[in-house]
Amino acid sequence: MAADGRLVFAAYGNVFSAFARNKEVVHTFKGHKAEIQLLQPFGDHIISVDTDSILIIWHIYSEEEYLQLAFDKLVFKISAILHPSTYLNKILLGSEQGSLQLWNVKTNKLLYTFPGWKVGVTALQQAPAVDVVAVGLMSGQIIIHNIKFDETLMKFRQDWGPITSISFRTDGHPVMAAGSPCGHIGLWDLEDKKLINQMRNVHSTAIAGLTFLHREPLLVTNGADNAVRIWIFDGPAGEGRLLRFRMGHSAPLTSIRYYGQNGQQILSASQDGTLQSFSTVHEKFNKSLGHGLINKKRVKRKGLQNTMSVRLPPITKFAAEAARESDWDGIIACHQGKLSCSTWNYQRSTIGSYFLKPKELKRDDITATAVDITSCGNFAVIGLSSGTVDLYNMQSGIHRGSFGKDQAHKGSVRGVAVDGLNQLTITTGSEGLLKFWNFKSKGLIHSVSLDSSPNMMLLHRDSGILGLALDDFSISVLDIETRKIVREFSGHQGQINDMTFSPDGRWLISAAMDCSIRTWDLPSGCLVDCFLLDSAPLNVTMSPTGDFLATSHVDHLGIYLWSNISLYSVVSLRPLPTDYVPSVVMLPGICQTQDVEVSEENAEPSDEMLEYSSPEQLSEQLVTLSLLPESRWKNLLNLDVIKKKNKPKEPPKVPKSAPFFIPTVPGLVPRYAAPEQNNNPQQSKVVNLGILAQKSDFCLKLEEGLLNNKYETALNLLKELGPSGIETELRNLSPDGGGSIEVMQSFLKMIEMMLERKRDFELAQAYLALFLKLHLKMLPSEPVLLEEMTKLSSQVEENWIHLQSLFNQSMCILNYIKSALL
Repeated sequence: MAADGRLVFAAYGNVFSAFARNKEVVHTFKGHKAEIQLLQPFGDHIISVDTDSILIIWHIYSEEEYLQLAFDKLVFKISAILHPSTYLNKILLGSEQGSLQLWNVKTNKLLYTFPGWKVGVTALQQAPAVDVVAVGLMSGQIIIHNIKFDETLMKFRQDWGPITSISFRTDGHPVMAAGSPCGHIGLWDLEDKKLINQMRNVHSTAIAGLTFLHREPLLVTNGADNAVRIWIFDGPAGEGRLLRFRMGHSAPLTSIRYYGQNGQQILSASQDGTLQSFSTVHEKFNKSLGHGLINKKRVKRKGLQNTMSVRLPPITKFAAEAARESDWDGIIACHQGKLSCSTWNYQRSTIGSYFLKPKELKRDDITATAVDITSCGNFAVIGLSSGTVDLYNMQSGIHRGSFGKDQAHKGSVRGVAVDGLNQLTITTGSEGLLKFWNFKSKGLIHSVSLDSSPNMMLLHRDSGILGLALDDFSISVLDIETRKIVREFSGHQGQINDMTFSPDGRWLISAAMDCSIRTWDLPSGCLVDCFLLDSAPLNVTMSPTGDFLATSHVDHLGIYLWSNISLYSVVSLRPLPTDYVPSVVMLPGICQTQDVEVSEENAEPSDEMLEYSSPEQLSEQLVTLSLLPESRWKNLLNLDVIKKKNKPKEPPKVPKSAPFFIPTVPGLVPRYAAPEQNNNPQQSKVVNLGILAQKSDFCLKLEEGLLNNKYETALNLLKELGPSGIETELRNLSPDGGGSIEVMQSFLKMIEMMLERKRDFELAQAYLALFLKLHLKMLPSEPVLLEEMTKLSSQVEENWIHLQSLFNQSMCILNYIKSALL
C-alpha cells in the first residue's frame, strides 16, 4: 500500500488500483507480469516495482506508462525505494545484493551507485535532515548515511533480525524507531548514538510498518497479527504506551455468538487462542478478553513476558449468558484437546478463576465436546467425549452432579442444552440417541432414536424448538414439549457446520460445507432463501433483534454481517422451487460489481409482491362479501326512522326584508303603519311531473337483464348509490312509481344471480330486505312475482343453513377452548 495527499494505492497480484475516499476505485494500472512488491507516489506519477525488478513509472490520471526500467535480478534486485527530500526527479533504489542506486527518472540516467555494506537492503527512510537517509539491512544494522557526500554518519545494530521498517520523530526529539521480525521495536537516540528504549511484543508477528505522525509524539504500528496500534511517548524515560488500537483475530475463527439481548456485541473465538468482542455499532466498543492462561496467578506473580508456554489451546465451542455478568463469570468455553473448561468474565474482560472438570477422571484422551449455560447464569452443563454430562455451579465452580448412572451416552456427547425454566436438560450423543433429563433430579425422562448420528444441536428457549444437524446432511426439528420430530429438512450437500434461529423462532438458518446458507421457514416447513458463497461458512449467528446475520468463513479472519431485508422492504417468502439454482454472492471487499447484481435479484420478488392483486372471489364455494363500507347497506331498513329523527320540527323561516322607507300612518302623532297580512299564500313552486317522469338507468338495465340474463351493469349502478338513492330506485320499481311487474321480476332474478355466485352476499341480503319492506303488500297479488319469491326463498334458506352450521361449529370449538381444562 501507498498513499499521497489525494489517493490510496493498493497492489494485488500484478495489478494495483487507486482508491478515492477509501471506497471508490478511480484508477487501475495493468502492465506488470509479476507480482508487485513496492509502490512509491511521485507527484502526479506513481512508481511500481515487481518481483522481477521491473520498475514502471505511471501517470496517475491518464493511467499511461511514462517510463519502464528493467534490472537484472542477479545483479540488482530491487528491495526498497525512496524519493529523497528536495531531490527533484530522483529516486533511490536499494537491492538485495547490498548496493544502492540513485536515478534521475526524467532523463532516465543512473546518477550514482553506492557500494553498500555487502548486506541486502530491507528499508530506506528519509531522515529529518536533508541529504540524510536511514538504511535498514538484513543483518539488523541501521546505517545513517549522507547520500550527497556518500558518507556514513552513524551505525546502529539490533539483534532481532532484519530491519523491517524505520521512522523518525519530527516533534523536536532526535529519536529513531526501527522494527523487527520478532514484533519488537528499538528506539535510538541520534544525538547520544545509543539505544534508549525497547518496546517488546508490540505485535505478535513481524512489524510490517511503523510511522511517527508529523510533529506528534505518536507512533502508528501494524503487523501481520491483524492489528493497528497507536503509541504515545509522554513518559519521562521516553518509553511509549498504548494509546489506541484496532485489532481483529490473527487466525481463522472457530466460533461466534451474539452476546446479550441488544444485538450489539458478537463474541468470537479464534485459532489464535483469543476471545474477542466485536461491536456492530462502532469499532471503539470492541474489546479483547485476551488469551486463555493455564495459571493466571503464576504468570502475574512471576511477571512472565512470554506467555506462549502457559497459554491454553484455541477455544472450539463456548456458551454465554449475560444474566449475572456483574456478579460472576458468564461465559463457559471448551478448548481443543482439553478436558477442563474455562470460565470468562465479559465485564472484566478477562479469563475467570475456575477450570471446570470432574476430579475422578485421570485419562488424557477425554476432552470436553459440548457446553451450555442456563438462562439464569447459575449453572453450566458440560458434555465429554467419554459420554459423561456434568453440571457445575458458575459462582463457586463446584461440581453439582452428573446425568445418568455412569454416563449419559455410550458415544461422544455432540450437544447439550437446558430449557428456559431449568426443568429439562437435553443431550445427544454420537450413538444416535437424543435424551431428555430432569434438570433437578438428573433422572432420564425420555429417549428418542435418531435416523443418523447428530453433528450439532441448538435450542431456541423461548419457543421450545430444538434443531438437530445430522451426519447425513439433514436437519431435524423437535418440539421439546411433545418430544416429537415436527419438521425435517434436507438439501445440503455437505456437513452442516452451524445453525441459528431467528428471534421469533420462525426461521432456522443453516450453514454447511457446500458453501451454502439456507433459510428454512418452520411454520410452512419450506426453504424460503438460499445463496452460495465463494468460501464455506463455518459459523452463523443471528442478532436477538433480528436485524443482522453474522457469519465466519474458512481461512477468513473477519466476521461478515448480512442485513435482514424483510425488516425494511417487502420480501416474498414463497417456497423456493425444487429446481432453484442459488446465486453465488461474493464476500465484501472481493468483487465490486456483484453487489449491484444481488440488489437487482433481491428487488424482483418485492416487485412481484407490489403488483399482486387479490381476485374478487378466491373460490366459487366461498361466500364472499363486497368491499363497500357498512354505511352503504347496513341502515337500508331503518331509513324512515333516520329521516324522521333528522327531520326539522318546523321549516326554516326566511326573515322578511325591511323596506328602505318605513311607512307611517298620516296624523298629528307619527305612527308606523302595521304590516299587511298576506291572506293568499303562494302555491308551491315544485312541479309534480307525475307520468312525465322518465325511467332511471337502473330500470333500463333491469329491463335489458330480463332479455339477456346479465345483471352485472345494473348491480354496479346500485353499488355506486347511497342509501337514499337505493331506496328511491327500489321504490320506483313498482307500477305506481313508474316501474312495472317485469322490472320487479328482473330485480328478483338479479338477487337470485348474486346468491348463486355467492358474491356480494351482504348486499344481496340488504337489497332483498328493503325490497320486501317496500313491496310486500303487492307481491302476493302477482303470480309471476310469487313464483320468483318461492325460488328465491329456498335459495336463501339453503345458503343460511350452510353458514349457520359453520358458525355453530366454530362457536363450539371456541367455547371448548375457553372452558376446557387443557
